[in-house]
Amino acid sequence: MKDVRDALFVAQRSDGTLVRRPMSPHLQVYRFQMSMFLSIANRITGVASSFGTLLLVWWLVAAASGAAAFATVQRVVGNPLGMIVLFGWTVALVYHFVASLRHLGWDAGFGFAKPTYRKTGIASIVATVVLTALIWAVGFSLWHNVPAAGG
Repeated sequence: MKDVRDALFVAQRSDGTLVRRPMSPHLQVYRFQMSMFLSIANRITGVASSFGTLLLVWWLVAAASGAAAFATVQRVVGNPLGMIVLFGWTVALVYHFVASLRHLGWDAGFGFAKPTYRKTGIASIVATVVLTALIWAVGFSLWHNVPAAGG
């Protein structure tokens, strides 16, 4: 062996003879596809949903703690940066939910044909956009119709 790393590619067959294992293809070999993006996005949105849920927990604890704590959280969440974080959390929750439904179909044995997983991939992106817009539209309409506190 010329290089110590060569030892990592040596394996044994069941009869004991040595064979050289192939290297796994690197990312440079693969063409980036939508299915790869959707898979990576599903993992990222799962993590983002977890962190966003900490914001929800903070909001609930503050609501239970009293008016001063709740006002603090509302100031943080109500500023433009807080709204961007809430919007991102909504997108992450919705996409992760929709993608999980797609995976559930796969677990049941459906949707493995190339045209089908392409269509379901596009459908999951469209559903994420539509559902997120719907959630925010309904949320804003409800928010603007809530009477002011103390009035």
